[in-house]
Amino acid sequence: MKVPKNHPRYESLVIRDKMVKANEEGILAPSALIAHGRGEAFDYLLGEKTTLPAKRAMYIAVASLLLAENPVISVNGNTTALVINDIIKLAKAVDAKIEINLFYRTPERVKKIAELYEEHGYPNVLGTDDDELKYLKNIENPRASASKNGIYDADVVLVPLEDGDRAEILEKTGKKIITIDLNPLSRTSIKSEVSIVDNIIRAIPLMTQIAEDLKEQDEELLTELIESYNNKENLKDSLEEFKIKEE
Repeated sequence: MKVPKNHPRYESLVIRDKMVKANEEGILAPSALIAHGRGEAFDYLLGEKTTLPAKRAMYIAVASLLLAENPVISVNGNTTALVINDIIKLAKAVDAKIEINLFYRTPERVKKIAELYEEHGYPNVLGTDDDELKYLKNIENPRASASKNGIYDADVVLVPLEDGDRAEILEKTGKKIITIDLNPLSRTSIKSEVSIVDNIIRAIPLMTQIAEDLKEQDEELLTELIESYNNKENLKDSLEEFKIKEE
């Protein structure tokens, strides 16, 4: 679909078209379009902007990834369709691995997503059917799979656009879970240790910029930054950003 650049909803329509194409190519599960629409509604109420609480959480998230021994970025179809290049840049900036993890997992979808990452210059994505996979207890769906060298052994995991039960169970295993979710009241946001309430298309590039800055800081400063953060308070601040203000 050709969208005129002067359309007031240009960016939103371009992203929707990108999602439709990804669905047609078999990258997404059909329900992914519903999830995207739900997120778009929250972003509209947020004013389609990155808020101060979101930026605060991003600094904590990036500091945590930089200090981690085995950081992993978990990706699904939506994440891949929307920000594959930015995910790769962030992974390189914080020296993290990228792992495929799907709720509606099929060999065909996994293969197509892995091939996309290879086409975009990242050939060693984890979580494929050729990988050595283990399975996390108490997750009764395909998201229980975890690469032995990736999420299974990770100490910090970024799980953008994921579901709450997995975030909660991963955290119970002792991992620090970071999420990007436009809904501050979602189970994912509440159960994660660091919750970034923002659109992933804005958050991932900004986190990469933050990483370039924080890499120049010493570990003690990053540790102090993390220890000063309270995710529950930051989520309350994030929720305040959704209040509809009269003109």
